[in-house]
Amino acid sequence: MRLILFTLIILSFSCRDQKRYEEMHLTDYQRQVNTFFKDASVSPLKAKDLKNFKGVDFFRFDSSYAVYAKIQKTPESPPFKMKTTTDIPADFRMYGKLIFNLKDQQHVLTVYENLEYDDSKEYENYLFLPFLDKTNGFETYGGGRYIDLYQYDNDSILIDFNRAYNPQCVYDEKFSCPIVPRNNLLNLRIEAGVKNFVEN
Repeated sequence: MRLILFTLIILSFSCRDQKRYEEMHLTDYQRQVNTFFKDASVSPLKAKDLKNFKGVDFFRFDSSYAVYAKIQKTPESPPFKMKTTTDIPADFRMYGKLIFNLKDQQHVLTVYENLEYDDSKEYENYLFLPFLDKTNGFETYGGGRYIDLYQYDNDSILIDFNRAYNPQCVYDEKFSCPIVPRNNLLNLRIEAGVKNFVEN
């Protein structure tokens, strides 16, 4: 009888505090993302989705997805127009190749400079890393995800896939989002960062 009663108490606690439990397992960064999405003045969500928004769906934080990459720069790369989800192309330049080990394999991704930010001190060290992986179309958005990088070292850079996020057009098609180049496909599942968004 005591065992049954104890089980019922545990089940009751789990249902009542499920949201609190989930919030406890969010990182500071993930909480900041949720705060951003809940702020109507800056949120990329449509008004109808913001109304019922409970929080961004993340993979559980996994430190093994934070890796250092060697930078192989391509300083002679010319500017080019990257295709977007609208008819408005975006101005980028290939900054270089990032070479890193993840899940006992070596991988290479191309990282870009956003030329729109050339004259901005705020984005002085900013680099743009779009990528595709084997979770796309399943747990994550089919078109891939992005990571914002900041370079403070000439030889290496930290890639934290836990900070992978969706293009804004996932939340509202009015946004113009760079389409992830096919050469930035990782042949493995990146179970880190933001999951796909399901409209209300």
